[in-house]
Amino acid sequence: MDIKETVLSILNDLTGSDLSDNLDTNLFDTDLLDSMGSVQLLLELQNQLGIEVAVSEFERSEWDTPNKIIKKVEELMN
Repeated sequence: MDIKETVLSILNDLTGSDLSDNLDTNLFDTDLLDSMGSVQLLLELQNQLGIEVAVSEFERSEWDTPNKIIKKVEELMN
């Protein structure tokens, strides 16, 4: 499974929404994610992809759309 598929799968599990056609949807403005969802997202990214992001370093504006999450994960894996 590639990064994009993994991120979209995690988001689908957390939000109950298929976001593959809406990669620029703001997850916080649309109430698909909240602060608890953000923590769950980070935990799942760690579990499934082995990347670690401290909650204290989580900037909502850098993680607010599927596209931004995918880009951030790709950066952290390189």
